[in-house]
This record gives sequence, C-alpha cells and structure tokens, in this order.
Amino acid sequence: MPAFDPNAAALPDSGVFGLPHTPEEATVVLIPVPYEATTSYRGGTANGPAAVLEGSHQVDLFDLDTGRPYEAGIAMLDEPPQVRAWNDEAKRLAAPIIAAGGLDADQAALARIDALSEQMNDWVYQTTRAWLSRGKIACVVGGDHSTPFGAIKAYAERYPQLGVLHLDAHADLRDAYEGFTWSHASIMFNVLKHVPGVTRLVQVGIRDFGEAEYEIIRDSGGRVHPFFDARLARARLDGMPWREQVDAIVAELPQHVYLSWDIDGLEPTLCPNTGTPVPGGLSFQQAVALLEGVARAGKTIVGFDLNEVSPGDEASEWDGNVGARLLYKMIGWTLVSQKLARP
Repeated sequence: MPAFDPNAAALPDSGVFGLPHTPEEATVVLIPVPYEATTSYRGGTANGPAAVLEGSHQVDLFDLDTGRPYEAGIAMLDEPPQVRAWNDEAKRLAAPIIAAGGLDADQAALARIDALSEQMNDWVYQTTRAWLSRGKIACVVGGDHSTPFGAIKAYAERYPQLGVLHLDAHADLRDAYEGFTWSHASIMFNVLKHVPGVTRLVQVGIRDFGEAEYEIIRDSGGRVHPFFDARLARARLDGMPWREQVDAIVAELPQHVYLSWDIDGLEPTLCPNTGTPVPGGLSFQQAVALLEGVARAGKTIVGFDLNEVSPGDEASEWDGNVGARLLYKMIGWTLVSQKLARP
C-alpha cells in the first residue's frame, strides 16, 4: 500500500476520503450506483455518488468516537458506465409517466423501465455478492433508494434472519408507485415481498406515508416495526432522552443488522437538495447516536447503503459534504460493531 499521511489535504483526483487503497486492499468497498429512473419529485440523486466522493475529501479521518476507520482500508469502485446508460434511457422513458402522475401510462415504456431497473438490481446483486465472497464489507452509494435492493438480497442470503434498520422520511412500502415496479418509493415493499431472509424491518424517522402503507405495517405480524418521527419527537418533548429512544429502537433488531439509509431521514437543512425532503427528521448527532446504539447493544452491522444524496441543480457542495460525513460515521461504527476498529 502506498505511503499515506492522514493529516495531509486530499488531492482532487485521490480516492474516496483521499485514501490510496485499491478495492483489493480495502476492507470496505463502496459501490456507486448512479441510477434514479423513478425519482418522482426532483432529480439529481444519480449524481449522488460523485457528490459524496467529492465531499469526502473534506472529511478529517480521525474520529473521536470510532478512532481511525481509514486504517481498515476504504475504496470506491469506478462509476459503472452501463448503469449510467440504463439510468439515462429509463429516465427519458419515465419523464412523461411521472409528469402525468402515472395515469394512462405507456405500458411498453413501463415494461422497458422495469426491465432496465431489473438489470440494475441484478448488477448490484452480483457486484455485492462478488465482493462479499472476497471478505469485503460491500456498500451501495446511490442513486435513489431503489438502488440497494440487490445488495439487501445479497446480504440476506449471507446472513439468515437479517434485520434492516431503515432511516427515511418515507415508509417506501408503496406497491408499484406511479406504475413502476421498482420505484424508489417501493424499495421496502419489494424487500418484504422478494427477500424472505429479511425477518425484521425497523423504520426510523418515518413521517410521510399513505394509508395503504400503514396497513402493510399493521398487517405485517411484527415483521415491520416503525418508529414514526412524530411520536419520537413527542416523546422527546415530554422528556424522554434520545439514548433511551435509541435503546428501544435497537432492541427490535436481530443480531445481524443491515443499514438502509435515505439521507432525507435527516432534517432537510442537512440535505436541502434531496429528491423528496420532508420537515422533521433526525439531527446529524441523533443519527450518529443511533449508529453507536447498535454497536453498544452488541449487535453487528454487516453492511449498509446510503442513498438520495443530491447536489441539486446548482451543484451545491453541502449535500455531498453531509453525505460523506454520514457515510464515514456509518463505516466507523460498522467496523466497531465488527470489532475491526475501536472507539
């Protein structure tokens, strides 16, 4: 491995977090997925991986809580041109369907968009599976929140009885939202339907959902356990410490935990350009305390994804900066939970 000074400024063309690691050398391999075919409000998340990569060069690598996560090795794969091509075609076909709210959709276009999304899903699945087989912690950086389906499938095959800790403003339990089977608003619906190895879905920060989604939660037999943002906030206003809330959340998770985090689970001031911002949400410190709570409970974070980071139309650096910092915290606490680093 090349000589590396963690205190030196990152060069513009250096790797993620300014690190010199190759994927073969790294413990953590980040998989960029520039795909946002079904984004229903505003776009830009296909540029999320690049924004996070750029923002990562501003992150100091020593972390007060998790020590030196970079020492384990972190690398990001090159952006896959075929996924970008699938995205561009699917977005072009989806634009008129989204503009019409999914009404009277062109069925041939819908079928083609679903086929392209299935290709993306399989690419993510095969890529994640390949890196897991090499002993890596393989993590998706989206893209919209449809992108990690294949990764969740791969992790569920490797870790039976897997629990997903889902941070999001949205429940993402819509059945084929606007006609798209693999909509960003349907990721957890599809996980529940197609990935039986996920035995528990614990949702945090949810504050925008439909009645049909609520019925899915209610009728899940405990497989889905939501912690709605309004109820969490009310409990805090009534004096319940966040640490106690975190402990209650983490208690619902099994031993092996996969994090599926949409940046809009945070307060919108932290992600103003994300595709579907919603008032409310967690502060950065609350999100990090949630990560710490998983490790404190002795549970193992086996993998994760981070999605919906968008630089916006004016290419603001803020969203990428916040996304990169949250990503580094996710990496750090994943390593701590696996005892590959020490706080």
